[in-house]
Amino acid sequence: MSDSAGDAQRLLIADPLLPEGIETLRAAPGIAVEDHSEGDREGLLRALPGASALIVRSRTKVDAELIEAGDTLRVIGRAGVGVDNIDIPAATRRGIAVLNAPAANTQSTAELAFALLLAAARRIPEADASIRAGEWRRKELRGIQLSGKTLGVIGLGRIGAEVVWRARAFGMRVIAHDPFVSAERASDLGVELADFDALLPACHAITVHVPLSDENRGFIGRKEMAAMRPGTILINAARGGLIDEAALADALRSGHLGAAGLDVFATEPLPTDSPLRDAPQLVCSPHLGASTFEAQRQVSRQIAISVRNALIEDDFSAALNAPFEAEVRDGAGPIMYLGRCLGRLLAGLHDEAPHRIEVRYGGPLDGVLGPLAASVAVGFLERRVDPPLNVVNALSIAAERGLEIVRVRTQAVGDYTNYVELGVRYGRRATDVVGGALMGTRMEPRIVRVGKFRVDTQPLGTCLLIRNRDRPGVIGAVGTVLGEANANIAEYHLARRRGGGRSLGVVRIDGEVPHEVLGGLTALDEIDEVRQIHFD
Repeated sequence: MSDSAGDAQRLLIADPLLPEGIETLRAAPGIAVEDHSEGDREGLLRALPGASALIVRSRTKVDAELIEAGDTLRVIGRAGVGVDNIDIPAATRRGIAVLNAPAANTQSTAELAFALLLAAARRIPEADASIRAGEWRRKELRGIQLSGKTLGVIGLGRIGAEVVWRARAFGMRVIAHDPFVSAERASDLGVELADFDALLPACHAITVHVPLSDENRGFIGRKEMAAMRPGTILINAARGGLIDEAALADALRSGHLGAAGLDVFATEPLPTDSPLRDAPQLVCSPHLGASTFEAQRQVSRQIAISVRNALIEDDFSAALNAPFEAEVRDGAGPIMYLGRCLGRLLAGLHDEAPHRIEVRYGGPLDGVLGPLAASVAVGFLERRVDPPLNVVNALSIAAERGLEIVRVRTQAVGDYTNYVELGVRYGRRATDVVGGALMGTRMEPRIVRVGKFRVDTQPLGTCLLIRNRDRPGVIGAVGTVLGEANANIAEYHLARRRGGGRSLGVVRIDGEVPHEVLGGLTALDEIDEVRQIHFD
C-alpha cells in the first residue's frame, strides 16, 4: 500500500491517546492518523465517512449511529479493557472488528483492587480524615488483619488471577467462582473452586472481576448480600453496574457488611443523589484501575499495535467479536492461514454452491476450531460475496446464504501433528475432500490432499489443478501450452493412485493465466478438467 496520504487508510482517534500509541500508528505505512480527541460528537460523525478505523477510550459512546456513519470502518479499538460503550452486535453485523487492550492494565487494576481491600480492612480513609480534623481515634479505628482470612474471587481472568497471587502473599485462603476455569487452572493458582451460592457465606472478603453484560447486571443484590457472612468486605474494581448500589448502601448502614471498596459505579461520575455518597465504611475511587503511568503507556501501545495489525496485515486475532477463545488468540495465526487457503481451494473445485462444509481438525491445539472455521468461511466465500468479509462476520454471512459450517475435532492423521480436512456436501451428495497440515517447527502450511489424491505443495500464488489420465506426454503438453502463454512454472507435482489410471497435476505458476489458456489446456488429449486456484 502506498505511503501517500491519498492512498492511506484513515484512522480517527476520538479520545486522548498517549504518544506511545500515536507514534506507533504514525510510523505504520499506509495509515493516516487524525486526532479528534479535542472535538465533539458532531465533529466525529462528520469525520467518520471514509475512515477505516476508530480508536476510543471510555468517553466516546460508539453506538449504532456512529457505526452507521463509519461507512468504511473495518476496526474499532478500545484503549482499555471494558467495551460496554461499544455496540458490538451492530459492529459485528457490519463486519467491523472490535479490539481492546486486555492485558495492559492487568497489574495496575489488580493492585488497586487489593489497595481497596487493605484500605477497607484497616479503615485508612476514615483514619486519615480524623487526623486531618485534629482527632486521634486510635481505639475506635480498629480494623481486621487479612492474614488467615478467606478471600472470595468472582472471576479468574487476568486481573482476578493477579489478585489471587497478592492475597496468597498476605497469607489468605482463596476460594473462587468461575464456571469457565478448569480444576487444573485453579490448582495452578492455589485456589479452591466453589459454586456462587457456596462462596458467598464462606468468605471474609469478596472481590469481583467479571465483565458487565445484560445477564449479570446487578447480580450481587440484596439477596446475595444477605447470604454473605456478617462483616464481609465487598470490593468491585471491575465494572460499574455489577453490584446493586442501593442494596450495598443499605447493607453498610445496617452493619451487615463490614465495609466495601468501589472503583467503578453504575453511573460515572457518581451522581450527587447516589445513596453511596453518605454510606458508612465505604472506600471510593474515581475509576482509577488503569490510571497509572505504566498502564496508560501499555494500553496506548497495545491498542495501537492491534489496530495496526488489523489494518495492514488483516490480522483479526485480537478481535473480541471474532470466534476466538482468549488462550488461543496469539497462537491461531498459522492454523487460520491454512484454513483460509483450504477454503479457497475448496471454492475453486466446483461452481455449484454447497449447503454444508465440515471442518475437521486433528492436532494438539485446543480452542482453534472457532477461528479455523471462520477462516475457512472467509476463504470459501471471498470470491462469492461482496466485502466486507472477514473472520468477524464470515460465519454469520455463511449462515445467511444457507451454508452450514460444522466443526469436528478428530485424531491427527499419519505423521501430521496439525491436520485440517474439509469435506463438502451438495444436497445429499458428498463430493471432494481437501486436506492440509502445518509442517515442522515453523508451522509451515502445506496442501496434502485433494480428493483421493495425496499431494504435497505450498499454498502460494496461483495453482492449476489438472485432472487427467496418466499417459506419457501429458506433462510435456501442459508445459508447452503454458510456455507459449509465457506462464512460468514454479512447481509441477503429479499425484496418482496407480499407473495408467487417473492422476492429478498440481502446477504452481507465477502470475495468472487467462481463460483461453485454461481452455487450451482442457482441450489437450487425456485432460479432463483444469481449475485455477488463487491462494494470494
